[in-house]
Amino acid sequence: MLNRIILASKSKVRKEILDKNNIKSDVIPSNVDEDIVKNSLLKEKASPEIISKNLAELKANKVSLKKTDEIVLGADSVIDLNGELISKPETREEALTILKKLNGKSHFLISSVCLSKNGSMIWNYTDKASLTMKNFSNEELKNYLSKISDETLYAYNVYQIEGEGRNLFATIEGDEDTIMGLPVKKIKEYMESL
Repeated sequence: MLNRIILASKSKVRKEILDKNNIKSDVIPSNVDEDIVKNSLLKEKASPEIISKNLAELKANKVSLKKTDEIVLGADSVIDLNGELISKPETREEALTILKKLNGKSHFLISSVCLSKNGSMIWNYTDKASLTMKNFSNEELKNYLSKISDETLYAYNVYQIEGEGRNLFATIEGDEDTIMGLPVKKIKEYMESL
Protein backbone atom coordinates (compact mmCIF):
# COMPACT_ATOMS: atom_id res chain seq x y z
CA MET A 1 0.00 0.00 0.00
CA LEU A 2 1.17 3.45 -0.95
CA ASN A 3 1.00 5.73 2.10
CA ARG A 4 2.55 9.04 1.04
CA ILE A 5 1.87 11.28 -1.92
CA ILE A 6 2.56 14.80 -3.13
CA LEU A 7 -0.48 17.06 -3.44
CA ALA A 8 -0.09 19.36 -6.45
CA SER A 9 -2.47 21.93 -4.97
CA LYS A 10 -2.39 24.70 -2.41
CA SER A 11 -6.00 23.92 -1.47
CA LYS A 12 -6.25 23.74 2.31
CA VAL A 13 -9.51 21.82 1.95
CA ARG A 14 -7.92 19.04 -0.12
CA LYS A 15 -5.02 18.79 2.32
CA GLU A 16 -7.48 18.52 5.23
CA ILE A 17 -9.41 15.73 3.46
CA LEU A 18 -6.18 13.77 2.91
CA ASP A 19 -5.11 14.32 6.54
CA LYS A 20 -8.52 13.19 7.86
CA ASN A 21 -8.18 10.01 5.79
CA ASN A 22 -4.65 9.28 7.06
CA ILE A 23 -3.04 9.89 3.67
CA LYS A 24 0.28 11.61 4.31
CA SER A 25 1.02 14.32 1.77
CA ASP A 26 3.55 17.01 1.01
CA VAL A 27 2.18 20.08 -0.75
CA ILE A 28 3.85 21.32 -3.93
CA PRO A 29 1.49 23.62 -5.87
CA SER A 30 1.55 23.08 -9.64
CA ASN A 31 1.04 26.80 -10.42
CA VAL A 32 -0.66 25.86 -13.69
CA ASP A 33 -2.32 28.88 -15.33
CA GLU A 34 -5.83 27.44 -15.28
CA ASP A 35 -7.42 30.28 -17.26
CA ILE A 36 -5.19 29.71 -20.29
CA VAL A 37 -6.01 25.98 -20.27
CA LYS A 38 -9.75 26.55 -19.72
CA ASN A 39 -9.98 29.15 -22.49
CA SER A 40 -8.11 26.91 -24.93
CA LEU A 41 -10.37 23.92 -24.14
CA LEU A 42 -13.54 26.04 -24.28
CA LYS A 43 -12.54 27.16 -27.81
CA GLU A 44 -12.43 23.46 -28.70
CA LYS A 45 -15.95 23.08 -27.21
CA ALA A 46 -14.71 20.77 -24.44
CA SER A 47 -17.29 19.86 -21.79
CA PRO A 48 -16.82 20.99 -18.17
CA GLU A 49 -16.01 17.34 -17.31
CA ILE A 50 -13.21 17.15 -19.90
CA ILE A 51 -11.83 20.50 -18.69
CA SER A 52 -11.79 19.28 -15.08
CA LYS A 53 -10.04 16.01 -16.08
CA ASN A 54 -7.46 17.84 -18.20
CA LEU A 55 -6.61 20.32 -15.45
CA ALA A 56 -6.23 17.59 -12.80
CA GLU A 57 -3.89 15.66 -15.11
CA LEU A 58 -1.90 18.72 -16.13
CA LYS A 59 -1.32 19.71 -12.47
CA ALA A 60 -0.25 16.20 -11.45
CA ASN A 61 2.03 15.72 -14.48
CA LYS A 62 3.72 19.11 -14.08
CA VAL A 63 4.77 18.43 -10.47
CA SER A 64 5.62 14.77 -11.12
CA LEU A 65 8.14 15.77 -13.81
CA LYS A 66 10.15 17.48 -11.06
CA LYS A 67 9.51 14.88 -8.37
CA THR A 68 10.48 11.72 -10.21
CA ASP A 69 9.61 8.33 -8.72
CA GLU A 70 7.01 9.91 -6.43
CA ILE A 71 3.25 9.72 -6.78
CA VAL A 72 1.65 13.12 -7.33
CA LEU A 73 -2.04 13.92 -6.90
CA GLY A 74 -3.61 16.62 -9.06
CA ALA A 75 -7.22 17.70 -8.58
CA ASP A 76 -9.70 20.09 -10.13
CA SER A 77 -13.34 20.97 -9.51
CA VAL A 78 -15.76 22.88 -11.71
CA ILE A 79 -19.45 23.65 -11.79
CA ASP A 80 -21.44 22.49 -14.82
CA LEU A 81 -24.65 24.51 -15.25
CA ASN A 82 -26.40 22.99 -18.28
CA GLY A 83 -23.07 22.60 -20.08
CA GLU A 84 -21.73 26.02 -19.05
CA LEU A 85 -18.45 25.95 -17.16
CA ILE A 86 -18.47 28.00 -13.97
CA SER A 87 -15.11 28.54 -12.28
CA LYS A 88 -14.19 29.86 -8.85
CA PRO A 89 -14.90 33.57 -8.37
CA GLU A 90 -12.04 36.02 -8.13
CA THR A 91 -14.11 38.86 -6.66
CA ARG A 92 -17.19 39.19 -4.47
CA GLU A 93 -19.08 40.64 -7.46
CA GLU A 94 -18.27 37.50 -9.46
CA ALA A 95 -19.40 35.35 -6.54
CA LEU A 96 -22.76 37.14 -6.48
CA THR A 97 -23.14 36.74 -10.26
CA ILE A 98 -22.47 33.00 -9.93
CA LEU A 99 -25.00 32.63 -7.11
CA LYS A 100 -27.61 34.49 -9.18
CA LYS A 101 -26.94 32.09 -12.09
CA LEU A 102 -27.33 29.01 -9.85
CA ASN A 103 -30.33 30.43 -7.97
CA GLY A 104 -33.30 28.03 -8.12
CA LYS A 105 -31.54 25.69 -10.55
CA SER A 106 -29.84 22.30 -10.53
CA HIS A 107 -26.19 21.96 -11.47
CA PHE A 108 -23.37 19.44 -11.28
CA LEU A 109 -20.23 19.86 -9.24
CA ILE A 110 -17.51 17.85 -11.01
CA SER A 111 -14.31 16.85 -9.22
CA SER A 112 -11.49 15.13 -11.08
CA VAL A 113 -8.36 13.61 -9.59
CA CYS A 114 -5.25 12.26 -11.25
CA LEU A 115 -2.24 10.39 -9.91
CA SER A 116 0.96 10.76 -11.92
CA LYS A 117 4.45 9.36 -11.75
CA ASN A 118 7.47 10.54 -13.76
CA GLY A 119 5.35 13.05 -15.68
CA SER A 120 2.65 10.61 -16.81
CA MET A 121 -0.81 9.80 -15.52
CA ILE A 122 -1.08 6.39 -13.86
CA TRP A 123 -4.69 6.68 -12.64
CA ASN A 124 -7.57 9.12 -12.78
CA TYR A 125 -11.15 9.40 -11.59
CA THR A 126 -13.96 11.89 -12.04
CA ASP A 127 -17.06 12.13 -9.89
CA LYS A 128 -20.17 14.29 -10.11
CA ALA A 129 -22.58 15.51 -7.49
CA SER A 130 -25.94 17.06 -8.30
CA LEU A 131 -27.06 20.10 -6.32
CA THR A 132 -30.31 22.05 -6.56
CA MET A 133 -30.26 25.53 -5.13
CA LYS A 134 -33.30 27.01 -3.40
CA ASN A 135 -34.76 30.29 -4.67
CA PHE A 136 -33.38 33.39 -2.99
CA SER A 137 -33.84 37.12 -3.42
CA ASN A 138 -30.78 39.17 -4.40
CA GLU A 139 -30.76 40.58 -0.85
CA GLU A 140 -30.66 37.08 0.65
CA LEU A 141 -27.74 36.14 -1.63
CA LYS A 142 -25.85 39.30 -0.66
CA ASN A 143 -26.55 38.56 3.01
CA TYR A 144 -25.21 35.00 2.58
CA LEU A 145 -21.99 36.31 0.98
CA SER A 146 -21.52 38.89 3.73
CA LYS A 147 -21.21 36.04 6.28
CA ILE A 148 -18.33 34.37 4.41
CA SER A 149 -14.70 35.41 4.78
CA ASP A 150 -12.63 36.09 1.65
CA GLU A 151 -10.40 33.11 2.37
CA THR A 152 -13.38 30.76 2.59
CA LEU A 153 -15.07 32.25 -0.48
CA TYR A 154 -12.04 31.87 -2.75
CA ALA A 155 -11.08 28.46 -1.37
CA TYR A 156 -14.45 26.74 -1.61
CA ASN A 157 -15.99 28.28 -4.69
CA VAL A 158 -19.26 30.08 -3.88
CA TYR A 159 -20.60 27.59 -1.40
CA GLN A 160 -19.01 25.94 1.55
CA ILE A 161 -21.02 22.74 1.82
CA GLU A 162 -19.76 21.83 5.28
CA GLY A 163 -20.67 25.26 6.63
CA GLU A 164 -23.08 28.08 5.85
CA GLY A 165 -23.47 26.94 2.24
CA ARG A 166 -25.51 23.82 3.03
CA ASN A 167 -28.50 26.10 3.66
CA LEU A 168 -28.43 27.25 0.02
CA PHE A 169 -29.62 23.89 -1.27
CA ALA A 170 -32.96 22.14 -1.56
CA THR A 171 -31.28 18.86 -2.56
CA ILE A 172 -27.72 17.52 -2.59
CA GLU A 173 -27.06 14.17 -4.26
CA GLY A 174 -23.55 12.84 -4.24
CA ASP A 175 -20.42 12.36 -2.20
CA GLU A 176 -19.60 15.20 0.20
CA ASP A 177 -15.84 14.82 -0.42
CA THR A 178 -16.48 15.18 -4.15
CA ILE A 179 -18.37 18.42 -3.49
CA MET A 180 -15.44 19.65 -1.37
CA GLY A 181 -13.07 18.88 -4.25
CA LEU A 182 -11.55 15.47 -3.56
CA PRO A 183 -13.32 12.09 -4.04
CA VAL A 184 -11.02 10.55 -1.45
CA LYS A 185 -12.67 7.11 -1.18
CA LYS A 186 -11.59 6.23 -4.73
CA ILE A 187 -8.08 7.59 -4.13
CA LYS A 188 -7.78 5.36 -1.03
CA GLU A 189 -9.05 2.32 -2.97
CA TYR A 190 -6.42 2.85 -5.63
CA MET A 191 -3.61 3.48 -3.14
CA GLU A 192 -4.54 0.32 -1.24
CA SER A 193 -4.24 -1.67 -4.47
CA LEU A 194 -0.62 -0.58 -4.97
